[in-house]
Amino acid sequence: MSVEIWSDVVCPWCYIGKRRFEKAVELLRDEVNIEVVFRPYQLDPTASPGTSGPVVEAYAKKFGGPERAEQIIHHVSSIAAQEGLDFRMDRALRANTLLAHRLLWLAEATGHQYALKERLLKAYFTDGLDIGTPEVLAECAGEVGMPADRVLEFLLSDDGTAEVQAELRMAAEAEITAVPTFVLDGKWAIPGAQEPDTFVNVVHRLLERRNG
Repeated sequence: MSVEIWSDVVCPWCYIGKRRFEKAVELLRDEVNIEVVFRPYQLDPTASPGTSGPVVEAYAKKFGGPERAEQIIHHVSSIAAQEGLDFRMDRALRANTLLAHRLLWLAEATGHQYALKERLLKAYFTDGLDIGTPEVLAECAGEVGMPADRVLEFLLSDDGTAEVQAELRMAAEAEITAVPTFVLDGKWAIPGAQEPDTFVNVVHRLLERRNG
């Protein structure tokens, strides 16, 4: 069964949703083989390329002040902790994610995409790395087995840009307006960081339709 996951690497619920989905995959391992591809979505496509800043400040600007931002960060960090994730959003750096999505597009062709997605999420939410810079992205790619020097060369070019922008348009045409969104077999969309049982139930329904 194919699953396309539309998400962004600076989306906390995308990281939480990934963990919950992985639990569902484990529960289903004896019933179906699930193949995952990550598709791009930008929470803030207007973010300036090449510049970054504390996510705390970005949240304060977006949600109405530092106090509200702190509440949101505390809430999402506590939920992440329940999934075994160590969010350190006090040092996270919000950046434009187009470069990261181009790299994930490249990694799909080389078989490194899943590992790279996990590394980029951890780089942003835990390590405080600037995932908007080619050098940091190339280093992360090297850690999952991609040639860092070739990755850096790729990121400094325009390769993959048109393809990623086409996929971003696909998301808009499919009326995907929030992430994560999980699309199973191109037929069934599950929005949000749902509990594992939700994914399991939908997969069971799709399998029943196949066998019906």
